Amino acid sequence: MNSSRLEWYLRRLEKMSASEIGWRLSDSARKVAWSRHHVQLPGTAPPRRLRSLGHRTSPWRAPALRHGFEASLDPGAFATVSPEARQRVIDAADQILAGRWEVLGIMRKDLEDPDWFFDPVTGRRAPQGDYCFRIDHRSEDVTGNVKQVWELSRMHHLTVLATAFALSGDERYALRVDRHLRSWWAKNPFLSGVHWTSGIEVGLRLIAWVWIRRLLEGWEHAPALFEHNDEALAQIWWHQRYLASFRSRGSSANNHVIAEAAGQLVAALAFDWFADSPRWAVQAATVLEDELAKNTFPSGVNREMATDYHGFVAELGLVAAAEADRAAQPLRADTWQLLGRMLDVVAATVDVALQAPRQGDGDDGRALVLTPPGADRWGSLLALGERVFGAPEWWPACDPDVTSTLLGSMAQRHPQPGRPERRPSHFDDAGLTIMRSSLADGPEIWCRCDSGPHGFLSIAAHAHADALAVEVRHAGVEILADPGTYCYQGEARWRSYFRSTLGHNTIEISHRNQSESAGSTLWRRHAQSRLLELDRGGDGDVVCWSAEHDGYAALEPPVGHRRTVRLSSRGRRIDIVDQIETDGRGDFRVAFHLGPVVGAEIDDRDVTLSWTTSDGDTASAQLHLPDVASWRLVRGGTDPVLGWYSARFGEKQPTTAIVGEGAWHGRAELETVLQFHS
Repeated sequence: MNSSRLEWYLRRLEKMSASEIGWRLSDSARKVAWSRHHVQLPGTAPPRRLRSLGHRTSPWRAPALRHGFEASLDPGAFATVSPEARQRVIDAADQILAGRWEVLGIMRKDLEDPDWFFDPVTGRRAPQGDYCFRIDHRSEDVTGNVKQVWELSRMHHLTVLATAFALSGDERYALRVDRHLRSWWAKNPFLSGVHWTSGIEVGLRLIAWVWIRRLLEGWEHAPALFEHNDEALAQIWWHQRYLASFRSRGSSANNHVIAEAAGQLVAALAFDWFADSPRWAVQAATVLEDELAKNTFPSGVNREMATDYHGFVAELGLVAAAEADRAAQPLRADTWQLLGRMLDVVAATVDVALQAPRQGDGDDGRALVLTPPGADRWGSLLALGERVFGAPEWWPACDPDVTSTLLGSMAQRHPQPGRPERRPSHFDDAGLTIMRSSLADGPEIWCRCDSGPHGFLSIAAHAHADALAVEVRHAGVEILADPGTYCYQGEARWRSYFRSTLGHNTIEISHRNQSESAGSTLWRRHAQSRLLELDRGGDGDVVCWSAEHDGYAALEPPVGHRRTVRLSSRGRRIDIVDQIETDGRGDFRVAFHLGPVVGAEIDDRDVTLSWTTSDGDTASAQLHLPDVASWRLVRGGTDPVLGWYSARFGEKQPTTAIVGEGAWHGRAELETVLQFHS
C-alpha cells in the first residue's frame, strides 16, 4: 500500500465509531475467509457443484415446488403508453442493437459484443478473474474509471431493450438481451472480478434482471434464459447470498445500503425460487424500511444534501415497495408515507421546467431504466407519484412515461393523509428554501437558498462545501448555476473544484473551503449553517431569507459569514447581501457561476447577461456587483480550474464564472443585485 492510500485509510478511520471499527474488522475477516467460495474463471458453477462450495443443500427449491415466474404487469398498461414514448424506446433500442449506448457521458460504440471490464475513459481493463475483495477499486491504476466499468453492468441498456420487446414484440431485442446476459454471467462467476466489489452494483443488477424477465414474459424463450437456466439460477442466488452477507453499515450506510436492500427485496419476491427467499425478503424489507427512515429528514428531504441522490433513493424505495405490493407483502404504511413526502419535496422544489435543484453530488444513478437517456427524470417520478399517491392541486402537471406507467401498474394506491394544502417553500430540518416569483408578474424567477447541514453521517460523502450558496433560474434557464459534479475518482483537481467553495455561488475566505476535505468522498470537518430569518409574502411564499455558517470559525482570528437574499416578484430582482465579520483582516473571493447558455459582458462592476429562451427570444438581466472587490470573467480555466459546468456525471463544459477578490478589515458588506429585464 502506498503512502497516500495509507493516509486516506487513517483519515477514514478518524470518522468511525468504536463499534463501527469492530464491525469492519470482523467484515474484513469474513471477506478473507470467503476466498474459499471464489469461483474461478472460466465459467460459472452449475448447481451440482454448489455443494462443493460449502453449501449443504440445494440453494433453490425443486422445480416442482416453484420454478416459474409471475409477470404481474397489467396488459392494459402497455396500451396506455403514448405513441411518442413508445417510439423513443424503440429508437433507443435500435441504437443499442447497432452497438451504441451512452454511459456517463461517453458514447460507447462497442456494445454488439461488450467487454464488461473495459474503461473507455482511460483505456484500462479492470481485473476480471481476481478475488473481488483483493481488488482496490478506488485506484484508477488498478481498475481504470471504475464508475464507467460498473455502470454498463447495471444492465440499464438491457432493460431498455426488454421494454422495446414488450412494446413491439420484435424478437431482435430479446435475442440481444439473451446474448448479453449469457455473456455477463459466463464472465463474472461468484466473487470473481471488479463487478463483485460493491454491494450497490449487486443490488441494482438484481432489479434489472427482475424487470428484464418481467418484460420478456411474452417471449417463448424467456424461461430458458432464466428459471430453466443453471447459469441464471446460480447468478441470482449468488447475488442474493452476497447481499445477505455483506451490507454497507456505519458511516457508509447512505444510498448504498438502500440500493442493496431494495435489490435483495425485489429479487427475493420476484425470483422466489430458493429455500432462503422468504427469509431474504423479510430481512431486506426490514433493512430497507429502517434505512429509508434514517436517510430521510421528517420533512421528506434526503439527508445526504444531494438532490440527485434524493431522486435515486426515492426511486429505489418505490421500485421495492411496488414489488412488495405485487407480492401481497406490502411495506409498512409509514414507509409509504415517507415515500410520499419525498415526492412532495420534488414537486415543491422543481422549477417551472420540472428541473430539480442541483445541490451536492449527482452521478445520474437510476433504480430502473425503461426509457432512454435524456427522458425527463423528475417528470417521470412525479407522474409515478400522481398515480400512486394522488396529486394535490399545487403539484405540477406531468405526462406519464413508460416507467411511471408500468411501475405504477404494479403498486396499490396509497393516499397520503395530512399533505400540505399549498406548495411548501421551506424545509426547516434540511435548511432548504425555494423562493419563486408569481407567474402573474412574468416568467418564473426561481431561487434556492442553502442553510442546512453539510451532509449525512460522519463522512458526508456526497456533500459540497456550499454553505449559503444560491441557485437562480429564469423560466427554467439556469442564470446563477450550481456547477454540478463531473467526477468522483481519478481526476483529483477536477473533483476538488466541483465540490469546492469557490466552485459555488458563495464566498471563500483565505483561499480555504468552508469544510475540510480528507478524500474524494470524505469530509474531515463539516461547516454548519444556521437559519436566522425567514419572511413570507402575502401568499405565504418566502420572500426574504437570512442565514450564517461557522465554516471559518477555526481561522485565527475567527471569521463569520452571513448572507441575506431578497426576492421582489413585481420588481423582477434578487438582492444578495453578504456580511463578513472578524476582529482581524484577510482576503476573500466571491463567485457567481453562470449557466452554460448565459452570455456575459462586464463593464466595471456591471455585468450584462443574455440568453435565448425556449421560444427563441432573447432575454437579459443586469448583475450589479459590490464595490469592495476587483472583478473578472473566467471561462474554462485550467490553471487553476475555474469556470466549468457539469450537466451530468462524466460531462463538463466551459461556462462563465464572475469572480471578485478583495480584502476586509473588521467588517465588510457586499451587496449584489440581479435585475431581470421585462
